[in-house]
Amino acid sequence: MRTGLRIGPLTLNYYGLIIMIGVIAAAVMSYYEAKRRKLDPEFIWDSLPWVVIGGVIGARIWHILTPSTSSGITAKYYFTHPLKAIAIWDGGLGIPGAVAGGALVLYLYSRKRNQSFLLWADIIAPGLALAQAIGRWGNYINQELYGSPSNLPWAITIDPQHRLPEFKNVATYHPLFLYESILNLLNMGFLMWLHRKMSHKLKEGDVFLFYLITYPTIRFFLEFLRLDRSYVGGVNANQTLMIIIALVSVGFLLWRHRETVFGRKGKLEAKPMDVEPDDTQDGSQGE
Repeated sequence: MRTGLRIGPLTLNYYGLIIMIGVIAAAVMSYYEAKRRKLDPEFIWDSLPWVVIGGVIGARIWHILTPSTSSGITAKYYFTHPLKAIAIWDGGLGIPGAVAGGALVLYLYSRKRNQSFLLWADIIAPGLALAQAIGRWGNYINQELYGSPSNLPWAITIDPQHRLPEFKNVATYHPLFLYESILNLLNMGFLMWLHRKMSHKLKEGDVFLFYLITYPTIRFFLEFLRLDRSYVGGVNANQTLMIIIALVSVGFLLWRHRETVFGRKGKLEAKPMDVEPDDTQDGSQGE
């Protein structure tokens, strides 16, 4: 399978092109959502280059800290080979790091512009899910992010040079990239529904919190099908981080809405009615 388009001496990498299509689609969706809310939509385009840079740096750092087992490369290798650490054109980007890096830059940019980070994070969240749904097709082009062996009708064939050593004789696998792409599209629809139908019940930042619950949950369960896992200290780093983020986000969301979920605390108890004094009770007992 061809992974790029040659234009004279230059090669346009399909993976990078697909990622950029996803980024632009996310920006356009966020632009119109901001417009719908009667906010300045130019904030999206102004912040986009910085958020993308932060996302790429975060994605690369995450890959360096949690390299896949099949790569045969450890984090220590990157620390001793700094030029390899910055060679993103050789592959190696992690979505958890991309979200964290992009969110950090968005927070800093929002502060600089005196804007609410939580508000803009809500606006961007559905587009982020869309970008991930599109970007996963880059994994298909590179024949990566496939699942365990499968004979299902929708299983995909992986060329021998892209198979893990222990599965050299196995041709067809679960299209893990496709599963995640579909689930991300469903997640996008769910987050858009929250924007339009539940906004009167939500606080700023709630839609982004829901994203931090739904996407990590998707990743957590899909990791069970993944062959090329990233282990740190014998623990699946991606899966462990995802369940921690999801649980913390659930707890934070419940805490933000504790009065609605658990009922209002500190209600005043009804005072007993005043009792009229009994004239017969003057210190002596009545007959």
